[in-house]
Amino acid sequence: MLGSLLLLLLFWSSAFSFPGAFAYSRLTKGSSLSVENQEDFLISPNGLFTAGFHSVGINAYSFAIWFTEKLSNRTIVWMANRDHPVNGKHSKLTLLKDGNLILSDASKFISWATNTVSASFVQILLQNNGNLVLTEKDNVLWQSFDVPTDTLLPGQPLTRYTRLISSRSQNNYSSGFYKLFFDDDNVLRLVFDGPETSSIYWPDPWLLSFEAGRTRYNDSRVAVLDSWGHFQSSDRVGFRADDYGPGIQRRLTLDFDGNFRLYSLDTTTRSWIASWIHGVCGPNSLCSHYPRSGRKCSCLQGYRVKNYTDWAYGCEPEYQLPCNSREPKALALAIDQPAKISSLICSSSSIVTLNRTYKKKGFRKYSFSELKKATKNFGEEIGRGGSGIVYKGVLLDHRVAAVKRLKEANQDEAEFLAELSIIGRLNHMHLIDIWGYCAEGKHRLLVYEYLEHGSLAENLHCTVIDSKMRFEIALGTAKGLAYLHEECLEWVLHCDIKPQNVLLDSNYHPKLADFGLSKLLRRAEVNDLSFSKIRGTRGYMAPEWIGNLPITSKVDVYSYGVVLLEMVTGRSPKMHVQTFGVGGEMVEKTLIEWVREMVKGDSEITSWIDEILDPLLDNTQCDKGKMALLVRVALHCVEEDRKVRPTMRQVVEMLLH
Repeated sequence: MLGSLLLLLLFWSSAFSFPGAFAYSRLTKGSSLSVENQEDFLISPNGLFTAGFHSVGINAYSFAIWFTEKLSNRTIVWMANRDHPVNGKHSKLTLLKDGNLILSDASKFISWATNTVSASFVQILLQNNGNLVLTEKDNVLWQSFDVPTDTLLPGQPLTRYTRLISSRSQNNYSSGFYKLFFDDDNVLRLVFDGPETSSIYWPDPWLLSFEAGRTRYNDSRVAVLDSWGHFQSSDRVGFRADDYGPGIQRRLTLDFDGNFRLYSLDTTTRSWIASWIHGVCGPNSLCSHYPRSGRKCSCLQGYRVKNYTDWAYGCEPEYQLPCNSREPKALALAIDQPAKISSLICSSSSIVTLNRTYKKKGFRKYSFSELKKATKNFGEEIGRGGSGIVYKGVLLDHRVAAVKRLKEANQDEAEFLAELSIIGRLNHMHLIDIWGYCAEGKHRLLVYEYLEHGSLAENLHCTVIDSKMRFEIALGTAKGLAYLHEECLEWVLHCDIKPQNVLLDSNYHPKLADFGLSKLLRRAEVNDLSFSKIRGTRGYMAPEWIGNLPITSKVDVYSYGVVLLEMVTGRSPKMHVQTFGVGGEMVEKTLIEWVREMVKGDSEITSWIDEILDPLLDNTQCDKGKMALLVRVALHCVEEDRKVRPTMRQVVEMLLH
């Protein structure tokens, strides 16, 4: 008996990665787990699951649950703060005395909370099935099974109130673009919801529900995987694992590439094997499934993979430009025959270089039929706002364009063209280039250059945009606004400065976009600044809009300051910051209030800048001096009194000197 016990203990210590001295079975009121102690975690009674801090980047951590067994990579099944990581110093998971479980960082910012309240005895424990549960006596106050991320464990239901959201990439655990959820018609669906387009890809959108083997008449909306490997949904989706049977560890995951996979742990190789898959490999590719190795993607003949780390991008044609590399080039592909290359044209009169810059073609009028054909009947939506919807298109001269279809305007054509004559004359390296327009009947469209990297909002919450790039983006945006306010022939207010309206070209140089909310003002009419309604976006709007005060260029200055704070901290101004008050109670503050308080509270730059800095910025490579300068400029820009705010020309001078 003693020998068997010793063997069991030896297996336990070699198979699972936790030092027993710091592995807690539960947390009670007032106790916490610290990010700085890598041996601080919760363990399930059967030892299969562990909960603790997991590194998601340089000095960035999320509280997560994973399979305890040592594999090649830690298998994460749940994350509390996947989109808001905390830093690696002084961050804690704490069960407060009021019954609230919170995740806070060094600046006492609450990144995540259960928002529970209890005056009774409460405890947090990790169950044998991987469910993290906050209990009050025999009652469950909160559980991780009710808020899944990208994975379902056996016995964990997917309901009308929950959904799976994939991670962004294999090494980026933040929310991605693929979602699994019950739609309003009671059908379980897989959807790609990207920054440019959204589409259903399971069940096939061209099939009626009954044709896809689904039913819409059961409104219970529940789906569950059992421990044997059988998945069943209320809309009649059902499947079994290839290795169906008891005693196997399993997980059902919506992976970053959009594939919905049922994994089983192979007891021989100690690795995860896909035992069922609903696969997608992207355009111009083939998808095959092998029970032992899972999905395999391959390109059609004549095509090559676009992105080796993400097959969702599919494949692109294999071609080479048979032109003298010193000559300007243009590549033309047949839009209606995507599988074939129609023609290769070398011409010295039209320019397409590697960084997608073009010789100025001139501001011109397009017919509605031209733009309808260029956008393939307005088929690829890449953005939308209050003034209209933007589509991607290819013009007859092979330039890629962004075509904005404005909402039906009340302007007659003469008024529309009068405003366009002003906008069309704007020319600055940090303003998006407007190539033309369409005004036919009620149709009003604008044609812009297309920028590869999308908006600042799409790029801000990833590690690509480092501190140097953020400073250059801030400077370029300021120069563009200074031109609009003071240098162009007509005075133009933007009125909707936000990260979504700062676009990035192939070199991540910023260009201001979307003048749909702007007011064109002649300098002689500065004192008559009347707007019929509030304009802008919540969180970025200057107080003048609410106070019914005269609207000047200082509304753009205020919005620009808010954008700077978001660029430095990584926090959205639409969300309040939860922090601790003087008496230890939780209080909510706006982003501006929080930053101003942090700066005033500590005279040492390195102290306050570390506390407010975006965790995604590399702490060892970050230029904290420039980030501190952005914060100081931002706080000048967001002064309540518009007369105290600097002009955009002064902002540019402050950033340069």
